Parts: sequence; C-alpha cells; structure tokens
Amino acid sequence: MADPKRYEIRVKARVTYLPGESDESGARYVFAYTMTITNTGTVSAQLVSRHWIITDSENKVQEVRGDGVVGQQPVLKPQESFEYSSGTAIATPVGTMRGSYQMVAEDGLRFEAQIPEFTLSMPRVLH
Repeated sequence: MADPKRYEIRVKARVTYLPGESDESGARYVFAYTMTITNTGTVSAQLVSRHWIITDSENKVQEVRGDGVVGQQPVLKPQESFEYSSGTAIATPVGTMRGSYQMVAEDGLRFEAQIPEFTLSMPRVLH
C-alpha cells in the first residue's frame, strides 16, 4: 500500500474584491485570488491541470478546466511552494470557489490536490 503522506499538497487562497474592475449596476463582481500551493509530501510533483467550480449566491455554476495555472505547469519538490494570482467574475456580490489541481508525482502516480472552498465577497456584505 502506498504511503499517502508521499503525495500531499496544501492549498491556501487569499481573495481581494476589485471594485475598479467590477460593475455592480451591471451585476459583475470581480475578484482577484492568490493561491499558494505547497508540496507537504515526500516526492516531487508537477501541477499539470486545474478544475475550478465557481458558484454565485444564486447557485449559478461556472466550471473551468485547463492546463496548468497562469500558463505554467510548476514542479514542486518536497516543502517547496508555488504562488500565483488570477481572477474571476461572478454575477452576485458573494460566491464561492473550490476545485482541484491534477498532479503527477515524479514516480508517475497521478493524484488530485483538493482546493478547499473559499468565499468571494465584496466588503461589508458578509459579517
């Protein structure tokens, strides 16, 4: 049985609302997010693709799939981190994002790194 600790990735998100990019009267709320991906396992792994599920407060769902992140497919050695920033727009002032990164370990094993759900919220909407 494979040691599950060999293939562990920790994912953290930071979100910022972008009022200058948003159009509240037009129901367009834009958010920047910065993701920090850390290999907490014991083998190197490459991030090869991503899958996002973006949900607004009216339960409208956008799914995004693609190769890598911001045009890169980083290789993370044990204890290394990779950070990138991107953005999304939704039709309500509050929503959520979650998903997964598809990884390939140096030994060829494919596995998923879960992206825990995080909140998109313009300031002063949620307490």
